[in-house]
Formats: sequence, C-alpha cells, structure tokens
Amino acid sequence: MPALRALAAAFPGSRRQLAGPAALAPLARLADPGLEVVGVPPLAPLPPALHGADVAVNLHGRGPQSHAVLRATGPRRLIAFAHPDFPEAGDVGWRAEEHEVHRWCRLLAGSGVPADPARLDLQVPPTWPVPANARDATVIHPGAASPARRWPAERWATVARAERAAGRRVVLTGAARERGLATEIAARAGLGPEAVLAGRTDATGLAATVAAAGRVVCGDTGVAHLATAFGVPSVVLFGPTPPALWGPPTDRPWHVALWAGRRGDPHADQPHEGLLAIAPENVVAALEGLPAARFAA
Repeated sequence: MPALRALAAAFPGSRRQLAGPAALAPLARLADPGLEVVGVPPLAPLPPALHGADVAVNLHGRGPQSHAVLRATGPRRLIAFAHPDFPEAGDVGWRAEEHEVHRWCRLLAGSGVPADPARLDLQVPPTWPVPANARDATVIHPGAASPARRWPAERWATVARAERAAGRRVVLTGAARERGLATEIAARAGLGPEAVLAGRTDATGLAATVAAAGRVVCGDTGVAHLATAFGVPSVVLFGPTPPALWGPPTDRPWHVALWAGRRGDPHADQPHEGLLAIAPENVVAALEGLPAARFAA
C-alpha cells in the first residue's frame, strides 16, 4: 500500500495500472483511488493493453521470472531489483532480511520515487457491507494459505471460549474453503452458526468486517495486514516466519506479534513447531493486554 501511494504521488497525471488478482482491486484502490486493476494470473504474460508503458514497476519479487514478464511488455523504463540478466532494472539490491513494506519502499526510493513505509493506514468506504454481529466483536481468522501457518482448531476454540467468558462477542472469518474449519471451531467453542462468517464475505466484506471489529486474532496471513491498515487492535501468531519480515509495525502497541523464535518452511504441510509452541494461554494473555480502542497509545 505505501508503494502504491508513492507511485500515485510521483505520477499523479499518469494512467496507473496494476496487474494482479482482480479480487483485490477494491483494496488496492483504497491506496490509490485512480488505480486500474487488470486481473492476471501470477507470472503469466501480460495482455497487450499493458504493453508499452512509460514505467513498469516490479512489486512481485526479485526476478528473474517477474522481471522477464515486465520486460516482454516493452516498457521505456523498468524499476526492479538488480539482476545480472536485466541491467535495465537498476542497481537497487535485494535484501533477504527485510520487512516486506520497507522492501518495496526502498526499491522505489532507490529508483528516484520517494516512498514512506509508514503510510499504512486505510479507511473502509461506508458502502462496504458489515455483518451486524461483527461490530466491536473479536474476529478470529483461523486459516492461512499453508498448513505450516495454521494453528490447531482446538486451540482457536479455547481462545474463542475465553473471549466469550470475558464478555466479548466472537465471529469467525475465512474463505469458502475454510468454512468447515470455522464451523468446527464454533462448535468446539459453543458458538452458534451465526458466528461463522467464513465463506459469506468477499474481499470487501472481509475488510469491512475487520475494520468494524473490536479486536482481531489470527495467524500470519492477510487479515493481519488488514488489522494493521485499519488500526484495529490485533494479536498475530507467527510460526516459521519471523514478524520482523511480515509483522505489524513495532511502534504500534495495539498490535501484538507472538513468535517462539523458530524459523522454518512457511509452505510445509504440517503446522510449524514454532507455531505449536504458542499456547492458548499465551494468546489469551495477549488479548487481555490489548488496548480497548483502536489507535490507542
């Protein structure tokens, strides 16, 4: 988001197009309302409408595949991390141990485009739908893209019961494929079916649900970034990947990252040992310590 904002500020009169997942278009436009999003599969050749740009920016990775996709479109200038096969990309080097937000802002800044990594905050349009039971609730988002980053269902249920015992309403979010997981957790925690929002919201509905929540607890996944962007107090569980690379800003005490200090493969097919080292009582204690209001100091 800070990188998209930086590009909008640097090229205010330009036609700005983002090649990426079409479903994320409404979220991307929160950073740059003038942005056009062209839905394309990852690393697929870009359509002719995206060829011949004055400037092409690689916000996907270090290359070379993503560099090649952009070079094939014939841009006049390529902004990307340095790679020996792409001398036109520039001389900004890739750093493996760097937070994702700072990575893209450093690429832009090193290429002559000022970028502020602190420009993370977003606001949800009032027209985006919010489930009535989500307002001021505790949002539990138990899913993640890979099993390595998925905490066990019975542990999420323990956290949900503790939140209910503390007098807070609980809802469970997720994609349609995660509805079974959310339903299992709800049943273990004694929650009714109305608490399961998984599979009932699109990208805008999920974002609006997070923005309206009182607090969010989740794994190392996209919902954690939404909580950061909307200033909603959150507890985020990290397993194989340290929060220094993907976690919330350390200067915002209303976001808490839990990590056992163990690294591993984030794409493995079993929950990472570091993630399993985080006990339910650790999460409950972190939730109890969160400020009551968003953006609280």
